[in-house]
Amino acid sequence: MSRERTRRVRTRRTWRGVAGAATAIVLVGGGFAVANASTDTQTGTSAAGVKRPVDKDATGVGAVVSAANAFLNTLDADQQAEVLLDFSEENATAWSNLPCGSTCRPGIQLSTLTDTQLAAAMKVVKLATGSGKGTGYDQITQIIKADDVLNSAQSTSTESAGPAPSDGASSSASADPSATATPSSTATDAPTDVPTGTPPSGGTGGGGMGGYGSGVYFLAFLGTPSADGTWQLHFGGHHLAVNETYKKGKVAGASPFFIGVEPTTWTDDDGTTYSPLEKQRNGLLALTSSLSTEQLATAKLSESFSDVLLGPGEDGQFPETKEGIKASSLSPQQKKLVLKAIHPWVANVDDATAKKLMKTYERELNETYIAYSGGTGLDTQGDYVRIDGPGVWIEFVCQNGVVYRDQIHYHTVYRDHTRDYGSEFSFS
Repeated sequence: MSRERTRRVRTRRTWRGVAGAATAIVLVGGGFAVANASTDTQTGTSAAGVKRPVDKDATGVGAVVSAANAFLNTLDADQQAEVLLDFSEENATAWSNLPCGSTCRPGIQLSTLTDTQLAAAMKVVKLATGSGKGTGYDQITQIIKADDVLNSAQSTSTESAGPAPSDGASSSASADPSATATPSSTATDAPTDVPTGTPPSGGTGGGGMGGYGSGVYFLAFLGTPSADGTWQLHFGGHHLAVNETYKKGKVAGASPFFIGVEPTTWTDDDGTTYSPLEKQRNGLLALTSSLSTEQLATAKLSESFSDVLLGPGEDGQFPETKEGIKASSLSPQQKKLVLKAIHPWVANVDDATAKKLMKTYERELNETYIAYSGGTGLDTQGDYVRIDGPGVWIEFVCQNGVVYRDQIHYHTVYRDHTRDYGSEFSFS
């Protein structure tokens, strides 16, 4: 997709702003609670929403559908209309890594939900995603929690946090924050994760239209959740995009899946230390450190990267030629490290589907390539690693911090050459 087409697509994807209350979604013991939110008593005059069947004994995709229906049953008609949208290419591809709120993604905003509604919403996400520690739902909750850390750091201007990004912090990134690859001599150190227009607002929750904070995440069902139809679970916010497509009672696609984090690690008030992308980073470090000098030379890319190539708005834009070192030339132990490196991204989806996907990627392993740019330490602006197979596509890149200017932050994306959005759309 050309940069101009990307700009046009993003321009037309504008939903009405959801005027979120000044609330924060606080993680408590792995769950969610709404701080200073509205009570469970509904206000206003909206008509009651349509009631849908719930099967508490359902398993697999049926359990996800039942949880989706249970969530919808907590909503009034207007709220259901925000959640239930057409499964169109425009809606499906409307996700972003930016803190741009409802201007770049559809769905209902978490900060507008009551305690009961929020718990029901997150149960859907939990059932649809992996159960491993540091992956799946656990990782998703940590990414969301990181946004509250960002919001607090920016609004209080703590010693460790730099100034809020200004409108001119990165004009080129603001105009088109999608991935860029540039020759080494022209690579820029400017962060691309800078919101368009007014910088993210301070205050708890980050506001309704955009900004940082766990309240500024959105959930939508594209198509009607069912055990025999086609629909997509669409969930995300800053540094997170979950896109899971269901067909005839099975997961047909668990990608695109975008995750990023800033700060990369922090310790909470209760002494708990979080490093949401530790498994991804460590898996890639183990892989690249296993390569010999000769293998590293083969895997080295000539381009430099300031962001992932296949971020938002870059659907279907896989490079025509695979680059790097082919896995078929690696030792058996190195091949195992490739699969181990892939797994944390694939584990975003439910465990059974992740297992099937990993078997597919293992069959395709000999035709999979590993490549890198910058350094292999994954600790410096421009350090970049890619895994590119017949199906799997993974990118991991280091960028300079936006709020924590003295640190780096990570952007990563998992895609599949044939399974993105359940293979529902053609981007050629």
